[in-house]
Amino acid sequence: MSKIILCVDMDAFFASVEQKDNPLLRGKPIAVTGAGERTVITTSSYEARAYGVKTGMTPAKAKKLCPHIIFVVGNFTKYGEVCARLEEICERFTPDVETYSIDEMFLDITKSHHLFGGPIELARTIKKTVKQELGITCTIGIGPNVPIAKLASDIAKPDGLRWIDTEEVPSVLDTLPVRKLWGIGSHTEEKLSLMGITTCGELGAHPLSLLTKRFGVLGAHLKALGQGILERPIEATTPDPKSIGHSRTFSHDIWKRQDIEREILRLSEMVGRRARKYGFQGRKITLTIRYNDFKTFSKQTTLSDHTNDTRTIYKAALSILDNVRLRTSVRLLGVTLSSFGSTIQSSLFGESNSKHREDLLHAMDTVNEKFGDRKITWASTATEEETHGVISPSWRPSGVRKSDT
Repeated sequence: MSKIILCVDMDAFFASVEQKDNPLLRGKPIAVTGAGERTVITTSSYEARAYGVKTGMTPAKAKKLCPHIIFVVGNFTKYGEVCARLEEICERFTPDVETYSIDEMFLDITKSHHLFGGPIELARTIKKTVKQELGITCTIGIGPNVPIAKLASDIAKPDGLRWIDTEEVPSVLDTLPVRKLWGIGSHTEEKLSLMGITTCGELGAHPLSLLTKRFGVLGAHLKALGQGILERPIEATTPDPKSIGHSRTFSHDIWKRQDIEREILRLSEMVGRRARKYGFQGRKITLTIRYNDFKTFSKQTTLSDHTNDTRTIYKAALSILDNVRLRTSVRLLGVTLSSFGSTIQSSLFGESNSKHREDLLHAMDTVNEKFGDRKITWASTATEEETHGVISPSWRPSGVRKSDT
């Protein structure tokens, strides 16, 4: 039995939510941003896109393209709540739902579509339900696998519905530029162009040996993409993460050691709290530093035991910093915990002190979980500055990937 996959893709998601909640924004060009001077546009409404406003663009550039654009600081907690409701809607039609990102889901309806009148009728019902219950629109693509369903949704945007069945795949892909395929970025496109490959049809017909010679094991993946036959399973359950990390871009560059240490402690607290909440312990600590000229590097250290203790993560990150000679002021810092395992951390302070620290961390986590992030924190990180993060691409509406920004 051929699979039938749906891609449910929200239309200008963040902007649509803001326009739904504020009638004064409806029908107007708006752009959702983070807070602070260094923000970029995370999503723009279709009214703004008509002027060339794009994701990742600076507000200043967007203003030049569209002088009457309205900027809205994003509320990522609100978007997360809407995503969770969308996930619940999709699960009414099949248990095989993968929340790929905050605004995009894949559904395997192979075994359930007949209960709802077939693939097209099922998709129409989802679109109608999303509009009625969430007040915003989505586009749905249908295909025999995930990449084709994704392509169908891209073709149908906005507020559209497109089914590319198995028989239609070759004709759709024949002259389609390779950059339209999900997973082929500008660098891969450039390398393929040097081989004389510019369309999906050419990619699918190219000898596998030549693709493998140029791209290694990725060659077979690319050929399958070009042929529209790449099988990618739906991940209905979120796999365990390989790492837990947080990063922060500062509204102003920092260079004083005490400021850098404070921010590293803040990030270590966020990492440790999330690791403790979901029962992960890691041995590898990574510190990421981005300078004001956007030069970025990461360095790692490996501990003797697994941990999710904030102090241990912080001390390890500081030890990395001690071996770095900062050449200019810092724009971004990140702390990551990885190499997970179940080894119990040995105490450096004796069993009594270790139990005391465990109780302290548990108490802090409990308070922050109940009353909101950072209601109780380490004194050295307590500042009046309010932070507005940008939601991570790995965010999910439940589990360890549901991170606070």
